[in-house]
Amino acid sequence: MKKLILIVFIGFITLSCSKNDDTSRTNEYLPEQNFDTGSTINTNFPQYSSLQFPGNHEVIEEYGLNGIVVYYSGSSYLAFELSDPNHALQTCSKLTIEGVIATCGCSDTNQYDILTGQAQDGTTGQYTLKPYFVEVSGTIIRVYNN
Repeated sequence: MKKLILIVFIGFITLSCSKNDDTSRTNEYLPEQNFDTGSTINTNFPQYSSLQFPGNHEVIEEYGLNGIVVYYSGSSYLAFELSDPNHALQTCSKLTIEGVIATCGCSDTNQYDILTGQAQDGTTGQYTLKPYFVEVSGTIIRVYNN
């Protein structure tokens, strides 16, 4: 009897701890876009050499929905989607970067910090910037979302 109670208790704990995080993170404005930059972002290449130095970023338009931004903080690389996460995809929802602020071209001019992905004061909507995975191996920065 003790074994049965123990099995039921462990089963209950296991089932109660599992949850589907996908539904809580799904953004209806940004469809999933699977990509992998592979070895194309190499800081030895002139177009990406600024990523060797802290505080610099590069916009790479070939990946993501409207491109990606890769930022080097000095201790790590961060990558985010360049589409306003609080708008349906349209021409004005493409973000532009000035300093560390990404700004939407739509009439509400939503703004986001590319260091944290967080929305700035005055931004409308519930979503932060969509982050992408980053791996670094020597001079290669791999950004992917799959």
